[in-house]
Amino acid sequence: MLVDKRIYLASQSPRRRELLKQIGVPYDVLALRAVPGRMDVIEVPEPGEGALDFAQRMAREKASCGWRAVDGRRLLRFPVLGADTVVDLDGEILGKPADRADAGAMLKRLAGREHLVHTAVAVQHDTRQEMRVSTSRVTLAALGDDAIAHYLESGEYLGKAGAYAIQGRAATFVAHVDGSYSGIMGLPLYETAELLRAFGLAV
Repeated sequence: MLVDKRIYLASQSPRRRELLKQIGVPYDVLALRAVPGRMDVIEVPEPGEGALDFAQRMAREKASCGWRAVDGRRLLRFPVLGADTVVDLDGEILGKPADRADAGAMLKRLAGREHLVHTAVAVQHDTRQEMRVSTSRVTLAALGDDAIAHYLESGEYLGKAGAYAIQGRAATFVAHVDGSYSGIMGLPLYETAELLRAFGLAV
């Protein structure tokens, strides 16, 4: 049982911070390196890697990279949580759009169809690492060019897997969800709480 109930969050995502606050988990954000010529976690699928496998590998790598940072920076040894969310359209990974045109193309492909959202969560403390995964089915309504253009004007697509944020304006596009709303946001709270309890953290 850990005496101190704090964790490190190896993510810059405001959504994940909000969700941890929602369930009362105290945390410190642990910044991983992302500077030219040096990235601690390279978020690129390997050849032939499926969407679910990619999400799991990214979550594991973020947690283990975060733990190496705790060691290397001589920080207090709180558990490190890493997570990754991937949009899966018929087996194809739709990551964060490169630009506005890329975002528009993604939304056109997702419109009127069902896709999967995989979010993997990993926690590491010393040599122990465990992971949980949430997969949800999301159906977007049919979207015309005007609706997509209006959404893109908001800039909300930036940094979002699949080019949309279910907790934002894109909520009006979501016709049906089967699964975890918080998982689609980026941190499935049921699985996260289960994982933290496994490490002796009361949630």
